[in-house]
Amino acid sequence: MTGFGESQGQRDGLAVAVEVRSINHRYFKLSVRIPEGYGGLEPLVDAEVRRTIHRGTIQVNIRVERPVSPEDFKINVEVLHGYRAQLTAFQQQWGSARTVSVEALLPLPGVINDASRAGFDAAADWPVIEQSLKAALRGMVEMRTEEGRAMAADLAANCGSVTASLGRIEARAPVVVTDYRARLHERLKKMLSETEIALDASDLMKEVCLFAERSDISEEITRLRSHLDQFQATLQLAESSGRKLEFLTQEMFRETNTIGSKANDVEIAQQVIDIKAALERIREMIQNIE
Repeated sequence: MTGFGESQGQRDGLAVAVEVRSINHRYFKLSVRIPEGYGGLEPLVDAEVRRTIHRGTIQVNIRVERPVSPEDFKINVEVLHGYRAQLTAFQQQWGSARTVSVEALLPLPGVINDASRAGFDAAADWPVIEQSLKAALRGMVEMRTEEGRAMAADLAANCGSVTASLGRIEARAPVVVTDYRARLHERLKKMLSETEIALDASDLMKEVCLFAERSDISEEITRLRSHLDQFQATLQLAESSGRKLEFLTQEMFRETNTIGSKANDVEIAQQVIDIKAALERIREMIQNIE
C-alpha cells in the first residue's frame, strides 16, 4: 500500500526532519537514509518502523541539523598550501597565466575541518528523532488506512461477484445430471433403434449414477462458500490480515479449479471463468494489503 508522512522536531538547537514513504510490495523492505554519525541509530529506526508496518517497500529519510559555531570550522592550512602548489605547478607546465583563487580551493576535500560532525553523542539525539519518526509514521498510516478503506470496498464487491456466480453454479448443478441422463437416453435409443438389442434401464441408471458421482461438486461449493465467509469476516478485522486473506484466496482458487474440472457443463464453466477473473483481481490487491 502507498503512503507518505513527514514530521519535524526541535530541541536545544537540534532540528530533525523525517519523511517516510511506502509503495506496494508483497514483503517488507526498508531503506533508511540518515546523516553521517547517526548510523548507529539505524537498528532503532528499523525496530520502530517494523512495529508499525509489516508489508511494503518503506523509505525513511532523516535529516538532522545540529547547532554550530564559527569555532567548529577550521582551515587546514597545510592541505590548502598543498592544493595550491600542485595546481600552480600544473599551470606553469601548461603555460597558463591564471592564478589559483582561494574560492576555488576551499570546497576541495580536507581543506575545511568540520568539528561540528565529531564529538557528539548520537544516542542523546534519539528521543527527538524518535518523536519525529513516530509522527511521520502516523501520517503515513493515516494515508494507507484511507487507501485501505477503498480497497476493502473493492474487495467486498469482487467477493459479491464470486458469491453471485457460485449461487448460479449451485442452482445449475442438479440440472447437470438430469440433462446428462436425458442426452444419454436419447443417444442410446437412437443407436439401438437399428438393432434388436433392448435398452436396459438398470445399465442406464448405473452410468448416470457414475456420472453423478464424478461430477458432484457439492463439497467444493460448500468449502468455497465457507472461504468467502471467512474472507469477508477477515476484512472487518482491525488488525493486519493480508497474509490470511492471501491464503484464503489461494484456497478459493483451488476449490474453483476443482469445480471447473468436475462439473462437465458449459454454463458452470462460464461461471467458473467469471469467478477466476474476480479472484485474480482480489489476488492482485491483497498482495499489497498490510
